[in-house]
Amino acid sequence: MNRTLGALDTHREDILRGMRDGAPAALGTVPYGLVLGIAAVSIGLTLPQATGLAAFVFAGLASLTMVDLLGGGASIAVAIAAALIVNFRFTMYSASIAPHLEELGRVWRWTLPFFLVGPVYAIALNAYERGRADHHGWYFLGVAIPSWTVWVVGTVVGVVVGAGVPESLQLGFAVPLIFIAIIVRFLEDVPTVLAAVAGGGGAVAVVDLPFN
Repeated sequence: MNRTLGALDTHREDILRGMRDGAPAALGTVPYGLVLGIAAVSIGLTLPQATGLAAFVFAGLASLTMVDLLGGGASIAVAIAAALIVNFRFTMYSASIAPHLEELGRVWRWTLPFFLVGPVYAIALNAYERGRADHHGWYFLGVAIPSWTVWVVGTVVGVVVGAGVPESLQLGFAVPLIFIAIIVRFLEDVPTVLAAVAGGGGAVAVVDLPFN
């Protein structure tokens, strides 16, 4: 215990520097947390259930995908499979940042991947490539703390807000809306527009398949 407290004190500056670097990116997590909370209410999840989902599944798009599928009647297995497919991109994140963390102990190698979301990955990798040669784990953890905290708190706020909104407003549609907003940002040329049209057309074509 004393060794742990000593390590935290020694690396406090690394954690604080990571938190300072990661704080601006945490703002981008706010809408995901709010929408997850609202969507969770719309499918009948309680506050503890929604909070637990946010706390233990730190992945915005995957969580929203799961909630949307469960709300549409999909099985838990299908929802988990879809979340894993959405999160498959994290294997590429891991491959590129792993060389900077390879000297860390097993505890770090099992802990840090939980926080490997897009903004945290980008900030940490940029810092490492610019020469942060020591205390990688503590800095990485500091970068992740603001985003994870905002994600969980945002979900709680979304649940509280969503619980006070009449069911007639169809809050469950918030998840498709945020996906549309994400996609629209990338429609910059003909190939991306064609890809979006193909994806949307395919989704409509298979909407009546079993398991949603």
